[in-house]
Amino acid sequence: MSKLSMSSAVSAVTTILDNLEHIVRKAEANFEERGIDADVLLNARLAPDMWPLKKQVSTIAALAKNAPYRIADQEPPNYEGGEETFAELYALLERARKDVAAVSASDLDGKEGREFSLKMGPRDMDFTGISYLSGFTIPNLYFHVTTVYNIMRHNGVPLGKFDFFGAK
Repeated sequence: MSKLSMSSAVSAVTTILDNLEHIVRKAEANFEERGIDADVLLNARLAPDMWPLKKQVSTIAALAKNAPYRIADQEPPNYEGGEETFAELYALLERARKDVAAVSASDLDGKEGREFSLKMGPRDMDFTGISYLSGFTIPNLYFHVTTVYNIMRHNGVPLGKFDFFGAK
């Protein structure tokens, strides 16, 4: 029986980015077909105190690219943020995929137990490599992707469960 490695677990992050790009492209096409300004969807949110779609997507990219670097005890690339168009979001997702892939398997494998702390808001949070990936990063990625999906559905984009998982 083969053992799941950190590098293969981190590869799930790339799959999430791919699936996200699929639904964003489908939503953009739907808005074009309906003649609705793209800014309507890019700035849509589910509640007044929630981030708009474009911020949800940029947050996903940041979470995804941070994971392998933090697990490997390397400094993650800095993203400026402020994407305003679908084209800029696609470029950001591509950059995040490349940054995730830039951390080698040898830098990740065996780091399941590596301990580190991160400042999050007013407090420090302690992690191990595996707790950061499985207990923080992946749940947060799915939270924000689900929020993107729900913003799109709320705005009439015809998406289904297979779309969420990247079906073409």
